[in-house]
Amino acid sequence: MRRWFGRLWIEANSTRKVVSNMDNTVFDLRDFDKYCEDNRREVKKARGGLPISLWESYSALCNTYGGVIICGIQEREDGSWYPTGLKASDVSKLKRDFWNAINDKKKVSVNLLKESDVVDYKVDDALVLVIYVPRATREIRPVYINDNLMGGTYKRNFEGDYHCTPREVKAMLRDQADESPDMKVLEDQSIEDLDKDSIKLYRVSYDVRHEGAAWTKLTDEEFLVKIGAASNKTSDKKIHPTAAGLFMFGQEYLITTEFPEYFLDYREKLDPTIRWTDRVQTQSGDFSGNVFDFYTRVHRKLTANFKVPFKLENGVRVDDTPKHKSVREALANALVNADYFQGWSVVIEHYPDRIVMANPGTIIPGKAQMLKGGISEPRNKNLFKMFNLIGVGEHAGSGVPDIYDVWKTEGLMEPTVEEQFGAEVPDRTTLTLPLVDINHTVSGVGPEKGPEKGPEKVESKHDEIDRRLKDVFEIIKGDPGISRPQIMMKLNYTERQVRNSIDSLKREGYIHHEGPAKGGKWVVDKEYIQ
Repeated sequence: MRRWFGRLWIEANSTRKVVSNMDNTVFDLRDFDKYCEDNRREVKKARGGLPISLWESYSALCNTYGGVIICGIQEREDGSWYPTGLKASDVSKLKRDFWNAINDKKKVSVNLLKESDVVDYKVDDALVLVIYVPRATREIRPVYINDNLMGGTYKRNFEGDYHCTPREVKAMLRDQADESPDMKVLEDQSIEDLDKDSIKLYRVSYDVRHEGAAWTKLTDEEFLVKIGAASNKTSDKKIHPTAAGLFMFGQEYLITTEFPEYFLDYREKLDPTIRWTDRVQTQSGDFSGNVFDFYTRVHRKLTANFKVPFKLENGVRVDDTPKHKSVREALANALVNADYFQGWSVVIEHYPDRIVMANPGTIIPGKAQMLKGGISEPRNKNLFKMFNLIGVGEHAGSGVPDIYDVWKTEGLMEPTVEEQFGAEVPDRTTLTLPLVDINHTVSGVGPEKGPEKGPEKVESKHDEIDRRLKDVFEIIKGDPGISRPQIMMKLNYTERQVRNSIDSLKREGYIHHEGPAKGGKWVVDKEYIQ
């Protein structure tokens, strides 16, 4: 059977179906082009045998999103492919050498493949070898090569495979453990140093939700042990806070003694003429600076202007909607899944037309699984538990899919989730919640009565894209050696926004790239005209 493969006609060398252990779906080459969007395709010429760089790609794909490695294909500058002319004897040797190497622990830390993941296909008179690589689970990551954990671990971004920094390797090792970092008991910290007002406010929320339950009658110390905020399993037999307890109820100055990178920042930018209209940050000194107090203050500010329809339950007005709950869920999700060891802060930005929530660290189960739902793998399990006990957070892993459903029901533009990682930038995950409807007008902002708050005119989708194109063009023009991750950091744009802007500029003849992906330079072919 002949199929369209990139820009080539191919036919399978075997009639059997090939099932990937990456997502348990039939491997269909007609869908292959979509892998480009998620950086899951790697082409190797393989004319001189099994390429050494193949193992870097294997490590990178395992540690990122998974994907395919295609041997026997070369890529032209315009992105089209052509076969390098592999014969049956070449492919047979490639397969033999591949399986010998991947099962050698000194070459590869773990073999995640089965026989059906390595298949050859006929392309006209030549053969190509397709190796389907799954994403490794958190228990297995990092996957590394050459028996060298720090020197042989790779990841993949939209510029190709890159060598992981020690910071990234350590982050994967932290995520690997069954006990999350926030479960650590801090014997140098005293339970007496936790903020009493924060604990009191949390217990009020807990008691309302669990009226009459046994834990409502416990002392504060007993209660903190039950919820995972403290532990009595210590060398001195005394109760000490866990890392989660310190995050949730500690004072900021004590939190930073244990976690120097800890910083939470809310920036309200509802008026474009000033830097921000409101700000809450944990180093301000006007509140405790812990996770719970930050959450309490910020979720109220984020939802303060949401419309609330008149609704009564048991004679009491309900000032809550699915949209309110979704924002609380999203905020808690950012705080619970933050990697507080990373050199980057949790940043919540509130604009008239969107809410942007960014936290350090990538998504443990992977972006695809998070959007699908059904699996909950929080980075900080005790923090997750504490939020869940007051009705925030979903054990079933349905939190993010539910947010998407609510936004769709509300008639709002679809939310977006972006992961950013690379040797030049810290790992982070960004969730954007648009506050505009499908016609790009401000939606759901303002009190129940009276005029809606917000700008008189919201930037159209066309104007927004045009602005991004101009921004990316100007930054490339001023710095021809700039990399895509650097553009993302300087402009605060997502990976997809930068990639789409660059693709458009190249397609329309404004720029082109010379030299290798790493170390090359951008060339401006003509001035950008809006």
